[in-house]
Amino acid sequence: MTDGEIEKKLKAIANKRRFAILKILKNGKSLSVGNLASQLKLSFRSTSKHLNSMYNSGLLEREQQGTQVSYKLDSFGQKIISALNQLF
Repeated sequence: MTDGEIEKKLKAIANKRRFAILKILKNGKSLSVGNLASQLKLSFRSTSKHLNSMYNSGLLEREQQGTQVSYKLDSFGQKIISALNQLF
């Protein structure tokens, strides 16, 4: 992994909403945008933008079933949340 790729991933989690998404998804479950928006008390649109940014940086996997999109941590996202849990 290049320094640029690492920087992109770290920038993606350097936001309180995105960090909250990581914490919600840490159990390994796949959750829909609507479910995450509800838990975050954030609009669907804002939540979707945060998730898309995290997906594009390589922290999340997504799956689309019809009109519903679900997200879960990918292997790097799992490593990040595990490392952060050890620090804090």
